[in-house]
Amino acid sequence: MTKFKEKIEAMKKMSDEERAAAMENLKSMCICPTCPTHTECAKNANEKVFCMMGKSFMCINFEKECLCPQCPVRGELGLNNMFFCTRGSEKAQRYEHTIWGAEMK
Repeated sequence: MTKFKEKIEAMKKMSDEERAAAMENLKSMCICPTCPTHTECAKNANEKVFCMMGKSFMCINFEKECLCPQCPVRGELGLNNMFFCTRGSEKAQRYEHTIWGAEMK
């Protein structure tokens, strides 16, 4: 089992309060707001941790540069993908890669 799957399985077993605390911890480590792709709209909406929450709802619709490879959340969760704000969460991207048999880079 990969580190990412282990972390997700552990979060599934947490109480709602524990899961919320774990997400707050990830948010505190998140560097999304410093990324060139992150917009003022996303900052105002407090959008971050796209790797877990999924792509930006309405604020980010283009890719400039990606800081995901440098993010501490990436190492903490064992993430493989990037551009989560426009391409979706790690889980969504892994699923898509399984369906299509290729990685988006």
